[in-house]
Amino acid sequence: MDREKMATILVDEDLCTRCGICSAVCPMNIIDPADENTLPVVRGENADRCIACGHCEVTCPPHALLLNVRPDEKEECPANAGSVSAEDIGYYLKKRRSVRHFTRDPVAKNEILEVLDIVRYAPSGSNGQPVQWTVVHDPEDVRTVAGLTIEWMKTLLSTDHPPLSGYVPGLIEAWENGHDVICRDAPPHLLVAHIPEASPIAAVDGIIALTHFDIAAKAYGIGTCWAGFVSMAVLSYEPLRRELGIPPVGRTCAFVMMLGHPKYKTSGLPPRRNPVEVTWR
Repeated sequence: MDREKMATILVDEDLCTRCGICSAVCPMNIIDPADENTLPVVRGENADRCIACGHCEVTCPPHALLLNVRPDEKEECPANAGSVSAEDIGYYLKKRRSVRHFTRDPVAKNEILEVLDIVRYAPSGSNGQPVQWTVVHDPEDVRTVAGLTIEWMKTLLSTDHPPLSGYVPGLIEAWENGHDVICRDAPPHLLVAHIPEASPIAAVDGIIALTHFDIAAKAYGIGTCWAGFVSMAVLSYEPLRRELGIPPVGRTCAFVMMLGHPKYKTSGLPPRRNPVEVTWR
């Protein structure tokens, strides 16, 4: 087998200064540092421990190191690309609002894919990247999901199910009177993040990924709202799980998000929030 294909990192001998930074930043501590006679290297017995995070690659001052994971897909960012001032990022995040009223114009599938392409760079535990996606794009299918969520709520009427106990009768009544209080009159579309069922950290990875979508979507003119009722229902109501296409074994729903084009423009005023509470130790 080609030795280069087997190597975890590829190092340009002419560019490498043997500074040791790649070894220092490796979170798995698997890069043997260089000396005057050798280059940095990941020994074969340690190769399987590499999590492909790429810290070694991006911190190499002379750009002498390449992580040997799909190296042909390496993307160079233009100079200063992505640089955002502290003031701008502050206002961008402060102005974020949940959208509960949407136009009838669908969001193009390619736009949703563009945002999801950004979201795949969200952090995950050990860079496991466990999140997979289902997009419910057809308004009729979204309506079906809302109806199944109401069916689940009806199963709760004779039970004590905090924190929903006080809300369920009113939500059911509103639905039966023609008001979609679950998915806000489809469209919007639904974005479902599903994760490995047995992983103790994948649920957090799913929320992180959805938060990245929530933040990035606004730049595309897409409004979002976290669909809490659907998310609660899918965890225990098998008909809804089947409708959302979550595999029957091995995976579960992290959370569901509504998305669509906002019906109303906002002034940009940040909402009021409670003061920050910090304990310094």
